[in-house]
Amino acid sequence: MAEVIVSPGSVVAPALTWLNVNHHGVFAAIAGFFDFWVSGIAGLLNSFDPAIVIAVLSVGALLIAGWRMGLLTLVGLAVCLCMGMWLATVQTIALVLLAVLLSMAFGIPLGIVISRNKRLQALARPVLDLMQTLPPWVYLVPAVILFGLGTVPALISTIVYGVAPMVRLTILAMTQVPRERIELGRAVGATRFEMLRKIELPSALPTLLVGVNQCILLSLAMVVLAGLVGAGGLGAEVTRGLTRLDFGLGLRASLAIVALAIVMDRVFRGAIPATYMPAKRT
Repeated sequence: MAEVIVSPGSVVAPALTWLNVNHHGVFAAIAGFFDFWVSGIAGLLNSFDPAIVIAVLSVGALLIAGWRMGLLTLVGLAVCLCMGMWLATVQTIALVLLAVLLSMAFGIPLGIVISRNKRLQALARPVLDLMQTLPPWVYLVPAVILFGLGTVPALISTIVYGVAPMVRLTILAMTQVPRERIELGRAVGATRFEMLRKIELPSALPTLLVGVNQCILLSLAMVVLAGLVGAGGLGAEVTRGLTRLDFGLGLRASLAIVALAIVMDRVFRGAIPATYMPAKRT
């Protein structure tokens, strides 16, 4: 009996080819838009002396999240500079910052909408399970086919990869809001928007911050793979160390990624004003 091979790629590949051939202008415009922002942020940071950039970012973190986060930012970025990874770090900051912000911009509203409807939750659960189970290459390959090599496919695949945990944790956060708080808001005559802004989001904030943390970690993990498709940044340095069997280069780039992950996660967490945090029970 002949072996039967079922390949989803035999269905998806022709569709990607058709999109690439018939709508190349659309994808080129999207690529140009994203490339403009990534290049703009990286170019702005590279136009100044690294010491000035580190000082400005550290002061910004201090003003936004407190002196501890300012000190952490100073130490973390200084580590990247001292290891000779500053240019790659700047490219990675631009890529990850945009990826995380866009993942939040898509994931949080989508999660809020899905959390309002039980049927949507039932439909979304297997889709989110599949998205979080698939290897990162599954997102990177079609992005390369549609947008070519470079930073843009890395950014788009990173956004898609980070949206799933953000949506899932937003759904979880919104469904765990205590019912008594919802009833209290209705009792005082709050509108739906007021309840969302003043009751639901503050109550859900701790779980939403976990989603932000997951977005940052997954984005940085995707950055390493993106280095294989010409995205540059610290991922490209890790790839270069691997191909050259240069343990020192790979280790320095990996430590820079760790330092950047810690800084971004803590600053994002500290940027949330205390007034939006749920009150502690006494």
